[in-house]
Amino acid sequence: MPGGISHHAKDILFKSLSALYQNQALDVYGLHGLPRIKALLPNEFPSVRADERRADTVFLLEDDSILLLEYESNERFLDNHLKYLDYACRILHTYYQQEKRIHPVRIVVIYTSDVTSAREQLDAGDVLLSSKAVLLGEFNGDAIFHAIEEKVHNGEPPTPEETMKLILVPLMHTRFDRQTMIEKTIELAKTIDDEPKQLHIIAGVLTATDKFIDRSYAEKVKEWIKMNKVFRLLVEELEQEREEMLKKVMQEKERAVQRAIQEKEQAVQRVMQEKEQAIKQTEKRKAIEIAKNLLDVLPIHEIAKRTGLTVAEVADLAKEMDK
Repeated sequence: MPGGISHHAKDILFKSLSALYQNQALDVYGLHGLPRIKALLPNEFPSVRADERRADTVFLLEDDSILLLEYESNERFLDNHLKYLDYACRILHTYYQQEKRIHPVRIVVIYTSDVTSAREQLDAGDVLLSSKAVLLGEFNGDAIFHAIEEKVHNGEPPTPEETMKLILVPLMHTRFDRQTMIEKTIELAKTIDDEPKQLHIIAGVLTATDKFIDRSYAEKVKEWIKMNKVFRLLVEELEQEREEMLKKVMQEKERAVQRAIQEKEQAVQRVMQEKEQAIKQTEKRKAIEIAKNLLDVLPIHEIAKRTGLTVAEVADLAKEMDK
């Protein structure tokens, strides 16, 4: 999420979101025929070109196929499916290089309420790309939000299915604009007593609306998450319990994160040292000014004692004053 959630923070959010998806089938999307989700995979695929492509969300399913879950708010079918073809090629290449085998790739496109119809196949001769379209414009977001809001206000936590639906409400058909629904959904999540569920919902909303969310608001959400104690606990827990496969594919990213943390710590130390040095210099200047004012009334050793300067420093000041 460029300009919003940092890579390390977003990794933690994605792991939390992964746990939610693993415990809740994709039935909410109407995808009843897909295997259950096994794990969340990295969504960045570097290539030999100068750019770097990042899919919205990538999952490993229980049958070892890979699910590419994309969110779109436009009807640029050709542009979008050429993009998915690029993602699929990068996914196939990445995991073939790592495992020397091919994972089948599934593509599901979640269309926001802006899109009322969608094609599902790009036929380019010997190359045929198929996708499964989910039209969120067919969902009544206002009714879903109101029903869940009433439960939360009555102290009842939303069910896993309701949690998934709440995450998608900002992309459904509602009477509010998308940014307003993003904010209403996240603010409602903050009132849920179950703190891990709070994080699940916020992680889901940030992920699903990554292309649409106002960046300044995303920054505020990020700061709220940092101050939330459950986030700190999840960081410690998830860092200890990361899955072996994710550890392998995320190894280089973790090293980069550690380097960034070290550089930040070093920068903080430098700033603190510079601040301490500036304070000492200011105190020294004050002591010198006081000593100058006392030279005519007190002996040198007494001035040194009162100002913290050395006798030699006071003597040098006296010589300067006599010139």
